[in-house]
Amino acid sequence: MSKPTYVLGVSAYYHDSAAALLRDGEIFAAAQEERFTRKKHDSRFPRNAVDYCLREAGITPADLGAVAFYDKPILKFERILQTYLGVAPKGIAQFVKAMPVWLREKLDTGSMIRKEFPGYKRKILFGEHHESHAASAFYPSPFDEAAVLTIDGVGEWATTTYGVGEGNKLELLGSINFPHSIGMLYSAFTYYTGFKVNSGEYKVMGLAPYGEPKYVDAILEHVCELREDGSFQLKMEHFDFLHGLRMTSKRFDAVFGGPPRESEGTLTQREMDLAASVQVVTEMAMLRMARFVREKTGKKNLCLAGGVALNCVANGKLLREKIFDKLWIQPAAGDAGGALGVALSVWHNYLQQPRTVPGDGRDLQRGSYLGPKPDVELAKAYFAKMNAPYREVAPEELPKEVAKILASENVVGLCQGRMEFGPRALGGRSIMGDARSQGMQKTMNLKIKYRESFRPFAPSVLAEDVSDWFEQETESPYMLLVADVLEKHRIPMTEEQKKLFGIEKLNVPRSSIPAVTHVDYSARIQTVHKDTNPLYHAIISAFKEETGCPVIVNTSFNVRGEPIVATAEDAYRCFMRTEMDYLVVENLILEKKAQPEFKDEGNWRDEFELD
Repeated sequence: MSKPTYVLGVSAYYHDSAAALLRDGEIFAAAQEERFTRKKHDSRFPRNAVDYCLREAGITPADLGAVAFYDKPILKFERILQTYLGVAPKGIAQFVKAMPVWLREKLDTGSMIRKEFPGYKRKILFGEHHESHAASAFYPSPFDEAAVLTIDGVGEWATTTYGVGEGNKLELLGSINFPHSIGMLYSAFTYYTGFKVNSGEYKVMGLAPYGEPKYVDAILEHVCELREDGSFQLKMEHFDFLHGLRMTSKRFDAVFGGPPRESEGTLTQREMDLAASVQVVTEMAMLRMARFVREKTGKKNLCLAGGVALNCVANGKLLREKIFDKLWIQPAAGDAGGALGVALSVWHNYLQQPRTVPGDGRDLQRGSYLGPKPDVELAKAYFAKMNAPYREVAPEELPKEVAKILASENVVGLCQGRMEFGPRALGGRSIMGDARSQGMQKTMNLKIKYRESFRPFAPSVLAEDVSDWFEQETESPYMLLVADVLEKHRIPMTEEQKKLFGIEKLNVPRSSIPAVTHVDYSARIQTVHKDTNPLYHAIISAFKEETGCPVIVNTSFNVRGEPIVATAEDAYRCFMRTEMDYLVVENLILEKKAQPEFKDEGNWRDEFELD
């Protein structure tokens, strides 16, 4: 029997570093570095993520058939250098800051990577950024052939690409290049509305329904020329990211009535209207691109990746427009997913290995549960050290117990099974609540997540029940599609309520599941499937038996500014630092009221050597 072939993909040095491992072409393990280091969006070499992947497979670097990096640093350096030279002498401060890092480290990425893999003797392979995105979108998809569209801030030069995947072949057919970028446009408005670029874009998306899109015409006239074929051109005099340390310029300020909102400053109706406006323009761009790609490729299915593909509101509209018959979006659509994409590209393109699609409509990413699983014995050892009482429940009894706890309007942290790969918690590292509770959204935002009150929460719904609650027929296992709550579950607004503006809309219950219904009656849906996450499915099924409702609140198991938890230790710390009521780690249940005073004693794991 021949030994399996392992291919490792790595993304690093910009944001959201990650590693992904294939075994004979199967997606075997993947994780983001931030989950191990506890530094959000960690950009350093993903040493811990790599170690996890190798440990999961029981191999060393010498056993790897190939190691690949997700982009080409020399091309990115060329773009950065040409950009600086093109705007000189402006941007000299940024140039002086950036060059030492490039000359000392990033240009020699190959040598840096090789040092991290002692015993590995083969070549270090390099993909191109958008090729890695495209591969991450097509190869794990359930389609034998499909069009592919990638949209992000910028890779080496490309910001948007389209192409075609057929069998094990993937070809990019066209691109739009830097500085013209829908991702950069959205990031500019993220900056301008007072949120952090590369992490706050989803806040803008969540804020948009509170506003009116009154600035759409101003954006299209002054900031971004959007053509009927989906191509676009930013009007660069309104931006400062080419040569400054700001995203927008004084001209941008003049168009939109003043300077950017200060971070943590008061949100006004202007920010809400700006968010609504850039969301509409982004949707217009994506729909036009999709129509163009359908016409050019003739394919009936579409695969999406790149950071803009995480805009689930736009994705939902794209699906409802029926430009394509079916849509599949890479759950780790940002840079982290590039690690998986380049590994798949090496396997299918470089090594010319065949690709087999199951044919049952399900994808090859298995729910994206690709990270480490909590070690129950290690968890027990930690809880004993912390004098933390817990109940060990028979696995078959656990779903009913958790369902009863949820039905009593308790907030429950769940740390079970393999950790999710990608930015969404999907029932492996989730905080759960009762979707029927009118006060749950406010409680979870202010007392658990410590974040802005306007932020909506997502529903997890049994896949078999989704069409009974939402205007959606298709699966949405990765929480990347938004759809409306069905009319029969909505609460009509009174004439007085219809006159409310901005955040005033927040306290108006919109449906029988108000904790997951946004102010425009929409919801960011996760369909839960028994075959990919049996325990989470069983909990929601038991909740349905208890309450008649197959929908619960699902938000990521973390607090503002921290990555999603990885281990039982991480989960307990987050549990004790918040006002969560219960913690479930595999089949162990901890009640907050029974816990001793919490003293964070740092990293304790090295004290234990458990098999």
